[in-house]
Amino acid sequence: MSQEAISSAPKTVIEAGHAERHYWRDLWRYRELLYLLAWRDVTVRYKQTAIGASWAVIRPLTTMLILVLVFGKVARLPSGGIPYPVLVLTGMLAWQLFAAGLSSTSDSLVGSAGLISKVYFPRLIIPLSALAVGIVDFLVTLPLLVGVMIWYGMTPTWQLVVFPAFVVLTVLAGLSIGIWMSALNVRYRDVRVLVPFILQFGLYLSPVGYSIVAVPDEYRTLYSLNPLVGIIEGFRWCLLGQAEGLTPLSLSVSIFVVCVLLACGLRYFRKTERTFADVI
Repeated sequence: MSQEAISSAPKTVIEAGHAERHYWRDLWRYRELLYLLAWRDVTVRYKQTAIGASWAVIRPLTTMLILVLVFGKVARLPSGGIPYPVLVLTGMLAWQLFAAGLSSTSDSLVGSAGLISKVYFPRLIIPLSALAVGIVDFLVTLPLLVGVMIWYGMTPTWQLVVFPAFVVLTVLAGLSIGIWMSALNVRYRDVRVLVPFILQFGLYLSPVGYSIVAVPDEYRTLYSLNPLVGIIEGFRWCLLGQAEGLTPLSLSVSIFVVCVLLACGLRYFRKTERTFADVI
């Protein structure tokens, strides 16, 4: 074939999907990859462990016992009329879902370096698939809370119908920060050290081991600016029927902060996504 015929022959251009009009379409097209990666993360999580998924119960249960001892028995903080183990375990349920989403998504890109450097697919699939581990752990831990509530003679009220909305808000809260951290972690590996520090500090800064009634009235409005206050107190309101900290302010702050962080995080992720394969 002559050079002229080759140059005039129709060419098929394969775009990597970076254009905005293609990216979200590609995200749907690669949904099977999302399922496969999610299943991989879940199976690897407890592979070759002696007690398997029981760790999802042992960890929050152990943390609950420590927090009950420190805040309930030693510090004797008020619980607002709720049995202290139920109060703490409900807070732990929300915190565990948030923390698992944040920690798993923040390290997801670096953990999939081999896949990123070989083939094209929307990189957002990787942090999205990493959320599956935290969701599975949450579902495993939920019956533990139900059992403790039954032990103390507590039953959910009509607010339980709103519970799925707070679960989604909690998952999005972990994702909103996690996608920031995942993109930054590709270039700055210090993020791996920073994330556990943030989670350790946030556990005590949020009302996980205590009720917001323990916070002095003059500081309660300022304290409610922590977006996790509305989320954790929302869990308690849905499951226990009462929560002093679930106010219009705390709920609005939680929704607003999560939406802003998620929108900005997606923008930053998309902006830096093209360099992942070169830098990672």
